[in-house]
Amino acid sequence: MPTDAPTETRRGRRTRVLKITGLSLAGLLVLGAGAAGWAYWQLNDNITSVDINSALGDDRPARAVAAPSPDASAPPPPTESLNILVLGSDSRSGEENQALGGGDSGGARSDTAMVVHLDAGRTAATVVSIPRDTLVDRPSCPLPDGGSTRPVSGAMFNSAYEVGGPVCAVKTVESLTDVRMDHYIEIDFAGFARLVDALGGVTVTTDEDIDDDRSHLTLEAGTHHLDGTDALALARTRYAIGDGSDLGRIGLQHQLVKALLEQIADQDLLTSPTELYEVADAVTGSLTTDTGLDSFGELMSLGQSLRGLSSDGVTTLTMPVLPAPWDRNRVVADEPDAGELWASLR
Repeated sequence: MPTDAPTETRRGRRTRVLKITGLSLAGLLVLGAGAAGWAYWQLNDNITSVDINSALGDDRPARAVAAPSPDASAPPPPTESLNILVLGSDSRSGEENQALGGGDSGGARSDTAMVVHLDAGRTAATVVSIPRDTLVDRPSCPLPDGGSTRPVSGAMFNSAYEVGGPVCAVKTVESLTDVRMDHYIEIDFAGFARLVDALGGVTVTTDEDIDDDRSHLTLEAGTHHLDGTDALALARTRYAIGDGSDLGRIGLQHQLVKALLEQIADQDLLTSPTELYEVADAVTGSLTTDTGLDSFGELMSLGQSLRGLSSDGVTTLTMPVLPAPWDRNRVVADEPDAGELWASLR
């Protein structure tokens, strides 16, 4: 019986097409996995970390514990509360930081300091700013070379970072608050500006005109959509608002925190890998963390735990302070109010 040659030819052709298609799909999957692996490695490699736990040892405030459930049969809270020290540094390293106001290459200070308290359910957060002009008793801090800084009474709070880096910043905050800092996150000028740009800018409303020749920002009172450079300038504006103190600047920074949370929520970055990578790549190169948050996976895990947190669930406060009796340009903690605030975060 004669063979149906055209039919066999078509079958052979289909088989070859299926093989080629299968190989192509396999190749795309391999390339996609390779690209994802490269992106993950790249983001991890961007992050600088400091082993704060090893440096400070056990002589620290106790870690927070989960509050017991009122119903013994109910499941425990999803996690313990967390306290994170977030610093914005005026790093002078790199041309980008210098162009944005970091100055020369002589060092860095903690330009902004916030203790971020996340509740056990991750549905509420309290952000407490510590004015950089606060006078504190700065403890002795370990240095990488095995030495230590000397303790100083009545030191400027932001000098801790300058003399001892992240380790001394954390130790000074813990000494001031008696609250354990579970994590540490630091971002410099360039990283903050790139973050805002990667998010497409940020919308804020100012109650008064701003014309600050030091931060190089001029804005009329009203609502503005700012790019990264102007958002950074707003975060640094001090002398053109209120009484020119650091407290007025902190108010602007709190506005920016809430506006950025709203911008992130609107974009829903956790469901858009491309946008998430762009934002993560923009910021991780300027990020320093403790070793518990020094991978993209750990940062993502923290971010995913905050999916239920909206800007309405964030309370922004400033540590209660009053003018220092011996220096009206500086402030000291206003007790007992300051102590009661910190006790509420333990």
